[in-house]
Amino acid sequence: MALIKTNKLSKSFSSGGVQQHVLKNLDMEIHEGDFTVIMGPSGAGKSTFLRALNMLDPPTSGTIEFEGKNLTGKGVDLNEVRRKMGMVFQSFNLFSHMSVLDNLCVGQTKLLGISRSEAEKVAHELLKAVGLQEKADAYPDELSGGQKQRVAIARCLSMKPDIMLFDEPTSALDPTMVGEVTAVIKRLAQNGMTMAIVTHEMEFAKNVSTRIIYMDEGGIYEEGTPKDIFEAAKREKTRVFIEQTKSFSYNAKAEDFDFIALVNNLANFCQAHALTKSNTNKAQLLTEELTMNLIALNDLIEINLSFPDNQSEFTMVVEYGGANQNVVESDDMAADIVKGIAKEILYEFDEKNKLTIKW
Repeated sequence: MALIKTNKLSKSFSSGGVQQHVLKNLDMEIHEGDFTVIMGPSGAGKSTFLRALNMLDPPTSGTIEFEGKNLTGKGVDLNEVRRKMGMVFQSFNLFSHMSVLDNLCVGQTKLLGISRSEAEKVAHELLKAVGLQEKADAYPDELSGGQKQRVAIARCLSMKPDIMLFDEPTSALDPTMVGEVTAVIKRLAQNGMTMAIVTHEMEFAKNVSTRIIYMDEGGIYEEGTPKDIFEAAKREKTRVFIEQTKSFSYNAKAEDFDFIALVNNLANFCQAHALTKSNTNKAQLLTEELTMNLIALNDLIEINLSFPDNQSEFTMVVEYGGANQNVVESDDMAADIVKGIAKEILYEFDEKNKLTIKW
């Protein structure tokens, strides 16, 4: 029997007199031990679907069964359901006035009815499991984003849920903190925890999940094993989405060029695709030298980085305005750095300068 089962699940709302359909007749099952990844473009209904499962965002029609009970029926104790269906959000939702230890104990004592001493014992074990035992007496504002999210995961686990739901748990984190959270989730998967997660961390999804659901326009467009989806997707939108996740694009104009945002976005991309430290450094160094030292940002600049599945070759294409100018032909030290990284450099000019760098 499925742990969770939805039947013709639909969600709509009215906006300006127009009915907007977020979920459309969605049928899905999650079985015990599954690690289901839900992915797809923005607006596909992924987060709404996850929130509907524990009735935080009740559906307009259709049914949700959890452990054989119809959650959309009458007389259901939703507090009990949500205790068994732990949820970790993009924001950490910790009690700021409570210590980390108190955050993990309050639910256990008030909802599970266990003693404070037993709750503390469980809390310390869970903090040790997520690598934060030394932070028991700290307060949330003393923690990094990654640490807060690990505490949030530990707090959910303290309620002994039957399934964990994660709504883009790394999206609000600095790129350097993503790995510490995905590592905790990976360990839960290895220990057999049933989980469903909305995420854009594609390499993580590919390597850890047991099942991928690709959503588009409020429904399940395609589903299968990670191998099915990442290596042999049958439908066009899925293939396009997967291919797009292997390429990074950034467009900017001189007047609003934000180098820090560019670097952060690029770092996020490299981390999501498990690029080696060496290739990440090369991508960041090329980006820095080209945009900050070589190209006069007096017009639109476009940066595209792509690579094949086996990451055997990387290609960065930079298009920029201005006069016909191959910037890496200069004697500048920045040009020497670019040429030192590249195995091949191609230059074209057709209304715009186009520099293709391969390494």
